[in-house]
Amino acid sequence: MAMTLEQAQRVGYTCLKALLRFAFMVANNLVAIPSYVLYLIVLQPLRILDSKSFWYIEGVLFKWLLAMVASWGWWAGYTVVEWGDDVKAVSEDEAMVLVNHQATGDVCTLMMCLQDKGTVVRQMMWLMDHIFKYTNFGIVSLIHGDFFIRQGKAHRDQQLVLLKDHLEKYYRSRNRKWIVLFPEGGFLRKRRETSQAFAKKNNLPFLKHVTLPRLGATQVILKTLVAPQENGTLSGGDAVRKESKSKGLQWVIDTTIAYPKAEPIDIQTWILGYRQPTVTHVHYRIFPVKDVPAEPEALTNWLYQRFIEKEDLLTHFYETGAFPPPQGQTKAISREMTLSNLWLVAIQSFAFLSGGMWYCLFQYLYHCLF
Repeated sequence: MAMTLEQAQRVGYTCLKALLRFAFMVANNLVAIPSYVLYLIVLQPLRILDSKSFWYIEGVLFKWLLAMVASWGWWAGYTVVEWGDDVKAVSEDEAMVLVNHQATGDVCTLMMCLQDKGTVVRQMMWLMDHIFKYTNFGIVSLIHGDFFIRQGKAHRDQQLVLLKDHLEKYYRSRNRKWIVLFPEGGFLRKRRETSQAFAKKNNLPFLKHVTLPRLGATQVILKTLVAPQENGTLSGGDAVRKESKSKGLQWVIDTTIAYPKAEPIDIQTWILGYRQPTVTHVHYRIFPVKDVPAEPEALTNWLYQRFIEKEDLLTHFYETGAFPPPQGQTKAISREMTLSNLWLVAIQSFAFLSGGMWYCLFQYLYHCLF
């Protein structure tokens, strides 16, 4: 069937827009990432004299970099609506964030929806697959202190030891608050069949929208970051905000990402913007860490239960277009997450001005020396 003139124009416009967006993304990376690195090199004396101030500045720059990534999706119309608990209430406390994993766009979605959560973005640590170390953003994550984990049985035990050492060395020394991980250990489409076979063999629920999570990293984080007197303590009732003043990890934030029609956004779509504007839905549920069991078997069951609940949440969402209301309520309330276009333009401008400044400085030094 021949393409009409109108269809050809639409395809041409989409391709041109994608090309321009890609060119902007490349230019953005070429100025923003080197500028981040160079600013921190210049500030190394401050790191020696006042480490706390150095990591504060690094965190601000890191948040701006993540906001630039968020802006690529925001300006393409990829927005976020939030459901469930209000995580802003615990944004100043230490928390572990458990997220289901469907595509590379999940990370971009989190970069966007956490921008308006106070100091969270600049004080968070990410656990991600080691392959991301070799991407354009890898140098930023290395400097920031994120942890790159290698998947596979052959590496599992060693990686958990390295994770424990990493947390002890960097988490509190850099004043980190939130740690984000994807317990499924990979994308849904890659792990679903294996997970379902494991569930059948072990008489566990059959899951379609998530996979059964892995225990290792979650257990290491809890053992390393939770205050000893709290880990493993069971108690009922709702936790109040004032209880979180003691040191250590205080909350587990169970985060569920849902895409309309179960069609996740990948990083290519986020960059090129060829997909029609889409609303991604993010559901939060906050658990006090004192309600999380410490023993491996009990913790495994607790973690499995969280992902069984995610399955129910996603099933309800795909059937109705909304998440179910909290227990005891008749209606679920959603919150539209917004970003300031003026702020996004300001940080993008700062990045390009910084790139120009560094270029002129190096040109001047080159002419002075040669």
